[in-house]
Amino acid sequence: MRFFQIFFHKQYRQLLIELTRREIVQRYKQSILGYFWVILNPLAQMLVMSFVFSQLFNVSNLGVPYSIYLFAGLLPWTLFANSLIGSTSSLVSNAGLLAKIYFPREVLVASIILSKIVDFFLASSIFILLMFFFHIQISWQILWLIPIFLIQNLFTYALGLLFAAFNLFYRDVQYLLSLILMIWMYLTPIVYAPEAFPAHYRWIFQLNPMAVLVNAYRQVVLVGSAPNLSSLALAALLASLLALAAFRLFKKLEGQFADAV
Repeated sequence: MRFFQIFFHKQYRQLLIELTRREIVQRYKQSILGYFWVILNPLAQMLVMSFVFSQLFNVSNLGVPYSIYLFAGLLPWTLFANSLIGSTSSLVSNAGLLAKIYFPREVLVASIILSKIVDFFLASSIFILLMFFFHIQISWQILWLIPIFLIQNLFTYALGLLFAAFNLFYRDVQYLLSLILMIWMYLTPIVYAPEAFPAHYRWIFQLNPMAVLVNAYRQVVLVGSAPNLSSLALAALLASLLALAAFRLFKKLEGQFADAV
């Protein structure tokens, strides 16, 4: 299937690996702290937000310290937001490649997301240390992280294809995305718990795939139980349908990319 060709075709897979490596190396080139920023940024963000929002919300009934509750939501959200921001500008940033040689253009989007996944795993080392520090037990339910993680990145890849294509023709998209992500973050229970809302309003979170996924991460890691399977299945269905539609549109517009740069 063409959707997966960049992962299974040897030539394209090698290109994907090389572009991912280049993205990681260039990002911290000539930086004194280098890859330490991958850990420092989310850690500093967690500390500041933990101090501020713990004063605003009732965090006494979470069952875990607010800092680790916040970090468990902040890590997947940061992966999502950074992947989407990078994907949106991926075609514009590689305009020279688009004009010179042929390769599946979706490789550029995928390489950005893979580089952010590397950042995610490095930053997760702090979260693992916090789990040991607060004596949070790990159960076999943590295996649910695999499908949750795959669903999130499929959803991100689908949106990345759409935003990357549209941004090539309309550069306003990258600025609009910043506004969308700011609003989206506060519509996702990252700094607060869904239980802070009246029960008859919580169904709204089911319409937000990132809310479903963030809650699933916390349920699996912090509570040690299975996620809400019906909500997760709905998120998986939405991500799959969106990915197929986004891929078809992306390939339809691909022939015009070289003229748009």
